[in-house]
Amino acid sequence: MAENIYRADEEIEEEEEEEQQIETWDDWGTDEEDSEPDLLCLFCDRRFGSVELLFVHCESNHSFDFPGLRKDLLLDFYGCFKLINYVRSQVAENKCWNCGLAFRSNNELLDHLHPVNAVGEDIKLLWEDETYLKPFIVNDALLHSFYDDGDDDDDDNDCIVDREAVMRELMDFEDPRVILVDEDNMSKPLMDGLLNTVDHVDNGVDAKENCGALKQKGRNKHLRVSFANVAAREIKNVNDSYFGAYGSFGIHKEMISDKIRTDAYRDAITKNPSLLKHATVLDVGCGTGILSLFAAQAGALKVIAVEASEKMASVATQIAKDNGLLLEGNQAGDMEQPTGVISVVHGMVEELDNIIQAPPHSVDVLLSEWMGYCLLYESMLSSVLYARDRWLKPGGAILPDTATIFVAGFGRGGTSVPFWENVYGFDMSCIGKEVVEDASQNPIVDVVGSHDIVTDAVIIQTFDLVTMNQDEMDFTSTFELKLKSDLEPQTTQCCGIVLWFETAFTRRFCKETPTVLSTSPYGPKTHWSQTIFTFREPITMTSLKSSTDKAAPVGTARCPVTKLESRISIARSSQHRSIDISLETSGIGSDGRNRRWPVQIFNL
Repeated sequence: MAENIYRADEEIEEEEEEEQQIETWDDWGTDEEDSEPDLLCLFCDRRFGSVELLFVHCESNHSFDFPGLRKDLLLDFYGCFKLINYVRSQVAENKCWNCGLAFRSNNELLDHLHPVNAVGEDIKLLWEDETYLKPFIVNDALLHSFYDDGDDDDDDNDCIVDREAVMRELMDFEDPRVILVDEDNMSKPLMDGLLNTVDHVDNGVDAKENCGALKQKGRNKHLRVSFANVAAREIKNVNDSYFGAYGSFGIHKEMISDKIRTDAYRDAITKNPSLLKHATVLDVGCGTGILSLFAAQAGALKVIAVEASEKMASVATQIAKDNGLLLEGNQAGDMEQPTGVISVVHGMVEELDNIIQAPPHSVDVLLSEWMGYCLLYESMLSSVLYARDRWLKPGGAILPDTATIFVAGFGRGGTSVPFWENVYGFDMSCIGKEVVEDASQNPIVDVVGSHDIVTDAVIIQTFDLVTMNQDEMDFTSTFELKLKSDLEPQTTQCCGIVLWFETAFTRRFCKETPTVLSTSPYGPKTHWSQTIFTFREPITMTSLKSSTDKAAPVGTARCPVTKLESRISIARSSQHRSIDISLETSGIGSDGRNRRWPVQIFNL
């Protein structure tokens, strides 16, 4: 799987539940800074207590309209970050950030500064260099605060990290690698997918307006595509590695041994006879063919099992043959019996038209176990939606047909810190400090005990696989977390958030036996576990109405928060089959004070 996924050793037994500590963690100190940031002007030595005042000053005194530039240029989080560092670097050399003229002193530069003559895409070239992702000023408070600025009602334009934003940045980056794609040797779906990857832009802007020239070139025999990390060769390499990994029998043993997973699919397929009897079924990513075997067992007339791993396609073929379920040649038989109905096809479902004759909209039931960690890791859902649009009959069934992502806050016991504090009587808490620091940057896939969940769970996204489109895989959700009403003690630390998902085989299609597959920490363990996103520092929460220390930072033991207000963005990454996650968190103290923590960016 992805290199930056860290899974706990499943051989280690769970430690005994430890009493939650609310005073402090020795290894996780709280931020004692005053809630009002000390923000240095981009051009002069004046300092401000808020982002709004700073940017008003920059516009009125230095002709620099940051909010306007951000809006007009559709700057994402990275773009804003680089713009600030670029301007600071130019001012340090007494250069005009706009026209590049150099001056002998800062005073001369300040006298020269002027508004941008014309705001266009070309101006972004000034700060496109990746070096501007490095802060020009160490501990620059503005870099942790600029996302506060802007119209709070316009979620799409706020500086959150999402896939389209990253793609625009990558598209603008001049990469020396230029890849030639031969249309004659690439299927139309893959060519369209490649163009669609380029077509993605931020905030709902019509991609065709921005990429029309590129698509026109795509009509030529050779399509010249130049973009950084998302290109045909990179995608092919990732796919080869991804599907190659599924050639390991250990992975399939783990998935089939997951009774929650396998039983849910078996029940949905075999206990709904009105759905599967005499049906034509398409199984996307069949692996060993277990779902296809269930479908044949349930009375399907024909099952097309598609598998991109050459090894597993061969194995699935042999398994179907060994069980008397492989459709070979023009074999005739009693179609009432679950024999001779499975055809295994080696290839990606997007290339199916090039491999077999499969008439459009000829499938009654579309099956797939497509879910990854955090639901969307591995990006296999896009293949399922492609198959739905291409081959599923109008009114046809898709199993599962809904998916839901949940979030909740977890406490100290959900981290490994307690383990390192007492290792056979020895204090190894120094390791815990590094583990926490790493966990605040890299998601952890592990089991979180229900007793370690400290807040109520909330839904952040629901997908209807019958009606959704691929763009909906990238989403932003705001949510509010409060301590569970039955939690003891009533003041405790929230150390991060944990995500899990449910997929459902609803009565829409499974009329006899609807089924739910849940990866909840409140249910039996699955091979998906849960996905953990750790805060940089624990946030003390309370459900009590008590007096607080107004001199203490919000979110500490002396001024706990009564609720957390967060926003999460999950989007397909520029790295094929990965996802990017950005997390923004703020806390509301019982005295009404608000504190925002710096945005956290994860990749899974």
